[in-house]
Amino acid sequence: MRTTRLATLAILAALPLHAFGQSAIPDTIVTATRIPTPAERVPAAITVISRQDIEERGYQSLAEALVAVPGMRLAPSGGLGQQTSGFLRGANSAHTLVLLDGVPINDPSGPSNGFDFGQDLLGAVERIEVVRGPASSLYGSSAFGGVVNIVTRKAPADRGFAPFGEVAGGTQRTLRGALGATGTLGQFDYLVGSQGLTTQGFGNLAPRLQTNTREAHGFRAATTTARLGWSPAEGTRVEGLLRWQQNRFGLDGLNDNGQLASDPNYRGQDQRWTGQMRAETRLFDGTWTTGLRGFNTESRRRYLNLPNDGASAGYSTTNDLNHGRRMGLEWSNTLRLPGFGPAGDGAMAFGVQQTLEQTSSHAGYPDYTTTTRAQQHTTGGHASLQYRLWDRLDLTGGLRQEATSGFAEATTWRAGAVLAVPEVNSRIRVSGGSAYRTPSLYERFGVAPGYIGNAALRPERSLGWEVGTETDMAAAGRPNFATAGWTFFQSSVNSLINYSAVNAFTFTQANVDRAKIHGAELGMTLRPFNWVEGTLAWTLTEAFDAATQQRLARRPEHVLSLAGRVQPLPGLVVAPTVLLTGRSPEGAYASYANTGDPNTTPRNNRAGAVLNLTATYRLMPEVAVFLEGRNLTNSRWEPINGFATPGRSLLFGTRFAL
Repeated sequence: MRTTRLATLAILAALPLHAFGQSAIPDTIVTATRIPTPAERVPAAITVISRQDIEERGYQSLAEALVAVPGMRLAPSGGLGQQTSGFLRGANSAHTLVLLDGVPINDPSGPSNGFDFGQDLLGAVERIEVVRGPASSLYGSSAFGGVVNIVTRKAPADRGFAPFGEVAGGTQRTLRGALGATGTLGQFDYLVGSQGLTTQGFGNLAPRLQTNTREAHGFRAATTTARLGWSPAEGTRVEGLLRWQQNRFGLDGLNDNGQLASDPNYRGQDQRWTGQMRAETRLFDGTWTTGLRGFNTESRRRYLNLPNDGASAGYSTTNDLNHGRRMGLEWSNTLRLPGFGPAGDGAMAFGVQQTLEQTSSHAGYPDYTTTTRAQQHTTGGHASLQYRLWDRLDLTGGLRQEATSGFAEATTWRAGAVLAVPEVNSRIRVSGGSAYRTPSLYERFGVAPGYIGNAALRPERSLGWEVGTETDMAAAGRPNFATAGWTFFQSSVNSLINYSAVNAFTFTQANVDRAKIHGAELGMTLRPFNWVEGTLAWTLTEAFDAATQQRLARRPEHVLSLAGRVQPLPGLVVAPTVLLTGRSPEGAYASYANTGDPNTTPRNNRAGAVLNLTATYRLMPEVAVFLEGRNLTNSRWEPINGFATPGRSLLFGTRFAL
């Protein structure tokens, strides 16, 4: 039945592989292959969210920017600053690797080495590249569902001082501001920018819960990014980057009855800094580009819920501190290869990387304490090769060998092809590959009453493939009237890590689960006039436990986005977005999110819709005013059972880029 439904959908008009904003795709993509390659020749499904998209659609956080990406399902437990998990192509929330300018920033102190998408602001971000499908052959652990690369703003080559900034305010006592500058001075270029946001916010819990006191949870965030580059000669560059962020926010938790409840004294802090030094040069007339990178990323997460004049009476007390660190050294190379016969545009990428992950975590309760103090080393090497045949067939293959202390070695691969069919303005893409995830430090070495980590855990592994097409169509005298396409994907995941009983009193982690995932990414972009563009992107995902055939938690049956861009007057852009998310099973909170009766049957996550709209008017080429409206219908849809979508909000402001 499910297979028939997907097959029937394939017969629909060819639908796009990407979400809105694809018209702003840069000429080349690096994240997907590590080799600068024209986007239409990359054998992977890609979405690029440009700076223009971020501004015209009013994206404040990384989670807001990714919510309409095909294949991506975000599960926030409230508004800005709240824990937000990402499920890419049905994989687990720990199966998406997140990079900042190529540096991995997943949290080593997290229970599964995952990433919280609810914390990052976008003031100094140039674009976000999302590559879907297994990518461990390039980036190693955690790249099951794909890779998200956050790329910071670049300096203009022809200006010494190019300031940018914004100021905005609105409902819920929200204030947002940013100020920065980029420029090039001789052989040097720079970026410096800061952004801050403060809001009273909304309550996180669903209005239907009797334990919801309607308490609003504020969010205060600050981010600073600085980069300095030196280009002493053509093809040679030395660059240093530092990004720091600190967020403070209120939280809800469990009361003494084990129910989700508003908590007036529960608060959290998330702090992270990332730094890297990178040097790159071209040799042999540009044939060989070689580079060395050293990086360090450090995160500190604090959750505090201590008694305060009785404010925490009836609630579990908490004093958690999670400190994670990742340091690494990477040597990377790109080698341009000569053509032969029908083959041309040959290139090879290869390199090695050494990484150290550390964690020092303590979760304290009156009668329950969890500690993790451990580290692990990983050494990996990768190589990939690509060629173009007959000026229309692009072939790519890659291999990675990686070893982590205490594990057997992991070998992953990926191969793909893109066939251009200019006779019908189409491209056909097929690819397949493997991926793996190294068990986290908590899973291997964590200790708690009734729990002990398992140092002998094996990596989780997956094998997947995809096939899709994309077609440009002319109509009504317009050569780019529509872009349409579809992608089908399938993967199997083995050795999934889950809890397993050691005895009647103790649990550990073991490689006990398997999953089967398949789905489709469908859509259509229409451009009937120069001033109108509309995109439909529809993702269907069927993810199951291979043993029980039960649907995996928080993977909706479908996610649909409808996005428009209308420019009725010169300088005025109106950008509405409708997001519809289908029902999905619940996981961790299924037994907590009830109406106050512990015996109430848990609910699944029901379907819901959210309407956002942003209007931007450019007063002059360098200055614009904007109005951002979120959840205009005031939907209280629950993306996670018991946690509601933040209510209606409006924000008015101005931005400049001189």
